[in-house]
Amino acid sequence: MEQNSAFEEFDNTTKRRDLLPVWIKIFTWFFLIGGSVASLILIAGFFLTNVSLSIYGIKANHPYTIPGLIVCILLIFKAIVAYGLWFEEKWGPKTAIIDAIIGIIVCIVMMVVIPFVNSNISFTIRLELIPLYFYLMKMREIEKRWTSL
Repeated sequence: MEQNSAFEEFDNTTKRRDLLPVWIKIFTWFFLIGGSVASLILIAGFFLTNVSLSIYGIKANHPYTIPGLIVCILLIFKAIVAYGLWFEEKWGPKTAIIDAIIGIIVCIVMMVVIPFVNSNISFTIRLELIPLYFYLMKMREIEKRWTSL
């Protein structure tokens, strides 16, 4: 007769983080650091004269401009999403899906709409759309299993 150990339950558990592919784990750390830096830039913004901020084609030279605030808010939101994924929060995949959709929308707007509205910005193909698409698909695939663990 086989005896079950009291610790066997803990040995067979799958961590939610194990559901994430390596490339998402790498980006998770990148955005945890980027969001922290964006927070510090917002705090020290009065003392900064020239800071280069950019994400999804939005560029700014100071954090207290509209594009600068948008970039900082996007980076801080990405850090919150990265925190949720890395620390296996139940809301992690849902916010990651929202993050991917926001990223895709911003990229499309910066690629298609803004060049016709602002003559200083030319049309560019946003290659960020490629990893954002795969990120969205992977997070939709992971979401149900993540919440069940």
